[in-house]
Amino acid sequence: MLDTRPLLEATDFPAIYRDKLQILQINLGYLCNLSCVHCHVNAGPKRTELMSRETIDDVLRFIDQHDIKLLDLTGGAPEMNPEFRYLVTEARQRGVDVIDRCNLTILVEPGYEDLADFLAEQQVIITASLPCYSEQNVENQRGKGVFNNSIEALKKLNSLGYGKEGSGLQLNLVYNPGGPFLPPSQIGLQEAYKKELGDNFGIEFNELLTITNMPISRFGSMLLSKGQFEDYMQLLKDSYSDANLNNVMCRTLISVDWQGQVYDCDFNQMLKMPLIASDSADIYLKDLLDQDLIGNEICIGDHCYGCTAGQGSSCGGALDG
Repeated sequence: MLDTRPLLEATDFPAIYRDKLQILQINLGYLCNLSCVHCHVNAGPKRTELMSRETIDDVLRFIDQHDIKLLDLTGGAPEMNPEFRYLVTEARQRGVDVIDRCNLTILVEPGYEDLADFLAEQQVIITASLPCYSEQNVENQRGKGVFNNSIEALKKLNSLGYGKEGSGLQLNLVYNPGGPFLPPSQIGLQEAYKKELGDNFGIEFNELLTITNMPISRFGSMLLSKGQFEDYMQLLKDSYSDANLNNVMCRTLISVDWQGQVYDCDFNQMLKMPLIASDSADIYLKDLLDQDLIGNEICIGDHCYGCTAGQGSSCGGALDG
């Protein structure tokens, strides 16, 4: 895979600084049942990296010592980590909201038949990737059969109350562009998703989140191989909006990799750009138990333009609402 790091590290992106920490984003490993074109972590069925119980206990200790509002679980398919249910249960017992960044298809895989029931019992927020309401577009990004399995999984979630008004079970969908272009209006696209999925499949959900593809890992390698990397980076820079700078996710979030190392965001994690919090290149979550990060400078690169381009982009969708 072609390496985009040297092209991203030198940057004229403006300096940004940390606010109060609210969100702990945990990458439970790179093992996944899919190998999606847009995946910025290069996850897949042959990856073996998985967070251990010991490191998960470090996560819980950190939660106990900080006012963490939200635990955001990602991967790979985070549910494929054998300790996933332990972490979710322990976090919920502490009153922490939990997001499961789910690829949907895992809910219909053999051995995971009761996973949706577990998520509902724990009132986990499901943020599920569905890059389009069109079968062809989904399968171009994610592989043959993924669309139908995703629809089956969404129907299962709806049957449990997810996405239904008044149920308290939140189901959000995530859109990623199918190529080197910015997402359209989040509000307008959400209306189209609700109409198409409702009319054609009877599916309901709460919100659609649009996320810009980052020029790193698998997607960045694809851009380089097609000679599109420089044009895409120029598009991100030309679309920069200063209004998005105060709302970027790295100001209130830290990202933890499967080994417990800490980064300003999930994208920096993939680029091995650690927190600017000490002289050490390797900073672990357990090293930050007694530290206050407010005011610390955030490690930046050209890829940060992806979060501030157009309507803005974060793990919570568009920044401008």
